[in-house]
Amino acid sequence: MVRRPVAWVVAIVLLAEAFFIGALNWFLGMVVERQKMSLAGLDPDVMSTSSKIGGLVFGLYFALCALVALLVAIRDRAPAGFGRVLLISVAVVHGLLGAFALSLMGWPAFVFMVVMLGLVVLLLVTYDRDGGPEQGVSGGAPKAGGDPRAEDEPATGSPEGAGPAHGGTGEPRDGDEEPQDSVPAQVTQPVPTTP
Repeated sequence: MVRRPVAWVVAIVLLAEAFFIGALNWFLGMVVERQKMSLAGLDPDVMSTSSKIGGLVFGLYFALCALVALLVAIRDRAPAGFGRVLLISVAVVHGLLGAFALSLMGWPAFVFMVVMLGLVVLLLVTYDRDGGPEQGVSGGAPKAGGDPRAEDEPATGSPEGAGPAHGGTGEPRDGDEEPQDSVPAQVTQPVPTTP
């Protein structure tokens, strides 16, 4: 099965990216602070602090995505809910970073980002394809492709009071009964129109 190794690789690389991005932004913040650099008149302290905060936020974001990929690898189940959203967002981030990396840093950084994008998408797609119960013909055995929940249900149209056919709740559902008027119908004789 290819999906577990992919999940492990994604988790490890995302954790390494979290550390690298956090450390890089922290280092750049220290350089700006010590050199008293300014960009378009901005305060060097503000630039340094914002670089450190940005590194911390992005590092935690990638670490959280690595944790989701690690849980997927350990449980061998598809990510759901917030974890799935995180993995989709990190795939989009790698696509955007790859586009910027090609113009700023060259081909090696671009190839790395595209490979990471492909691994995250592969992780999501393989668990979507293989995961989840298969829905088949109602009433079949689970290994025969049928819906296992249908085995315990009473058959519709069974003889002599086998119960209601709609699940046994005893309450009518939409479409089970004929429409009824709220006022009883009164039959009137037609009035002749000619004398």
